[in-house]
Amino acid sequence: MNNTGVREVDVVVVGAGQAGLSSAYHLRRTGFEPDRDFVVLDHSPGPGGAWQFRWPSLTYGKVHGMHALPGMELTDADPARPSSEVIVEYFDTYERTFALRVRRPVDVRTVHEGADGRLLVETSAGTWSTRTLINATGTWDRPFWPRYPGQKDFRGRQLHTAQYPGPEEFAGQRVVVVGGGASGTQHLMEIAPYAAATTWVTRRPPVFREGPFTEEVGRSAVTLVEERVRQGLPPRSVVSVTGLPLNDAVRRAIADGVLDRQPMFDRIVPDGVEWDDGRHVDADVILWATGFRAAIDHLAPLRLRAPGGGIRIEGTRVVSDPRIHLVGYGPSASTIGANRAGRAAVRDIRRLLAGESAAVA
Repeated sequence: MNNTGVREVDVVVVGAGQAGLSSAYHLRRTGFEPDRDFVVLDHSPGPGGAWQFRWPSLTYGKVHGMHALPGMELTDADPARPSSEVIVEYFDTYERTFALRVRRPVDVRTVHEGADGRLLVETSAGTWSTRTLINATGTWDRPFWPRYPGQKDFRGRQLHTAQYPGPEEFAGQRVVVVGGGASGTQHLMEIAPYAAATTWVTRRPPVFREGPFTEEVGRSAVTLVEERVRQGLPPRSVVSVTGLPLNDAVRRAIADGVLDRQPMFDRIVPDGVEWDDGRHVDADVILWATGFRAAIDHLAPLRLRAPGGGIRIEGTRVVSDPRIHLVGYGPSASTIGANRAGRAAVRDIRRLLAGESAAVA
């Protein structure tokens, strides 16, 4: 700590979900000491990243492709337990096993230029001066709410996937689910047995994927997402590229008319939704399963955004500022992608810091 009360480190990791913990593990494994060389700041009340906020009906068995963190397998998990419980316990054990010393709850308010080429990270727990930054804040804190005519006049309830409480709360209600991703289909399939009626609307016709999700399919999808961020465009989800898996439960829901997709409505009215062709659907609830955006507003003072609206990155490194790595952003916004990205970011940071030290010497 210098005489201004600002704490100095080589690396600040913002976020302690999968991407942040993977990064912290690789920092520790390559010789960086927590609190001396790096610090992990997390705004959540406890371990678990966004998983701690998932709805109870999302059991571990329903989670698609949860990959273990580096250095510790997740074994013998009961598929019937809520994923929030399973993964919170796993992350908690992981943090303690590798002594990552995550500081929480700490809100990172802004990151801006400091002196001597360093970055200043201003938080609810004070200020850190750092040579590099790994941003691993994910998307959970930025649910995307589309805007439609008449939305404010709707007399029913509107909520987002981030607030989804489980299917029982929709008993006897007429529910419109908006969104063609994995969350939207899961919500529909859960809610349908309880609700008086469900209606599914999406902007584009959903694409269902036959066959297994092979490594080749995964690589192709990541390549497409990677190309967007390389061009400085806002990232799309990997699911938007791969399509939805067509499993037995989905087939049944299609056959039963639950997954009967309707085009996006044109307006919201006090008692439901309407289309320009005159159709009307009564609704008590509109559930927006419309995804999330990257939670990176705290980086705004650094002016990293490209003209296309996204941040150009190569691998995980921000093209316009090599001190900053976005892990869990774009192509690494999956559990296995976050693991690999954490390792790649630390490798790049070690090279950068070694080069700086050599230049100083």
